[in-house]
Amino acid sequence: MPIFRLMLPLALLIISLVIAVSSGQYSLSLTEIWQSISQFGNELSQQGLSQQDIVLWNIRLPRIATAILVGIALSVAGVTYQGMFKNPLVSPDILGVTSGAGLGAVTAIYFDFPLPIIQLFAFIGGLFAVGLVYFIASTVRRQNPILALVLSGVAISALLGAGISLLKILADPYSQLSTITFWLLGGLNMTSFDDLKLVAPLVLFALIPLILLRWRMNVLSLDDEEVTALGINIKRSRLIFILCATLMTSAVVSVTGIIGWVGLIIPHIARLWSGADFRLLLPTCILLGSAFLLITDTLARCLFAIEIPLGVITAFVGAPFFLSLLIKGERQ
Repeated sequence: MPIFRLMLPLALLIISLVIAVSSGQYSLSLTEIWQSISQFGNELSQQGLSQQDIVLWNIRLPRIATAILVGIALSVAGVTYQGMFKNPLVSPDILGVTSGAGLGAVTAIYFDFPLPIIQLFAFIGGLFAVGLVYFIASTVRRQNPILALVLSGVAISALLGAGISLLKILADPYSQLSTITFWLLGGLNMTSFDDLKLVAPLVLFALIPLILLRWRMNVLSLDDEEVTALGINIKRSRLIFILCATLMTSAVVSVTGIIGWVGLIIPHIARLWSGADFRLLLPTCILLGSAFLLITDTLARCLFAIEIPLGVITAFVGAPFFLSLLIKGERQ
């Protein structure tokens, strides 16, 4: 049954959530967590916050909530792009969306703009990147479409990365450069509930149409002639899906920095578990993406005495995974 297929990813998410809440430089037992949650209102009004309350409510829970949100956004964006372009190798990173959003956000940081403007610049940059990659790939007739799309994404990502490097050179080394550098590495160490208030509505706004129209993704996987015969407006449907995926990616990138490869890894794992039916594949990606970000962020906090940037860990996992897909595809 389809519901049964979601039980294991849901269990994995719950286990990852429990481990993430209790683990860290300041460990919390399950009893302490329960006491803090059940008595939080009384302690706040009567005697203030204890040390475990501060760790749980001010540091750990905002970070965990952000990890779940980022996992949902990047994994859903990845599976959406793969369905739209009918290409299992595309993701927000391969298509240049992450680099485009990064360039837009870095530009806004360079000019000291507030977070809403950073998000706007990130969205415009991500949308520009995916549009440019798709346009270049569609004009190449002599190459395999999948190869053309991947190579176009790599080239545009390199170009946008050069723009980011230029801004790093021009940035003030005493104030802006360190912010840009740590932001580009990707991480959740600076997130707060205030950031979530800005990002969560955007992700939810983009996620709702994908959930309501997830059946249409199955139809769009057919040939364009068959889809047109069914009375579906292909261009409008694809535009809605691409805009929603780009908005999610850009929103989380503007807060957490560049966290790559999630949009490539999770859709493949979810497809192996639940199949290609987008009605089941989308919720599976939501659960697995959340669990994956919680696990990697917990590792980033606990592996060493200093915190490892989250983007470094996902790159160590994602790059070999991508190469294995290329090798596997070549052998088939």
